[in-house]
Amino acid sequence: MPRGSSPKRERQYEHIKDSALERGESEKRAKEIAARTVNKERARHGESRTASRSSTHDVSSGHRGGKRSHSGAQGPTYDQLYNEAKHRNIKGRSKMNKKQLEHALGR
Repeated sequence: MPRGSSPKRERQYEHIKDSALERGESEKRAKEIAARTVNKERARHGESRTASRSSTHDVSSGHRGGKRSHSGAQGPTYDQLYNEAKHRNIKGRSKMNKKQLEHALGR
């Protein structure tokens, strides 16, 4: 976290990092996700000196978090299923389509 961050952003960073760790991300990746998310929120709310156009004009991270999560009309994306299969070391995953990946993962 940058120096001078508010206590709210510190708490937000820790919460996002802990959530990422619970999902199975590495410590390094969890810190990166948390930092990027908090920095984007800081930019959106005018708390940082500089902000990219995508940080200020894009969909907020809170709103985006629910999009295409594991419970939409079509469920998880092919890429999400593939990555889960990769983490579980399911053999032959590269030749599977979405339906086959869902079956192999027990969905």
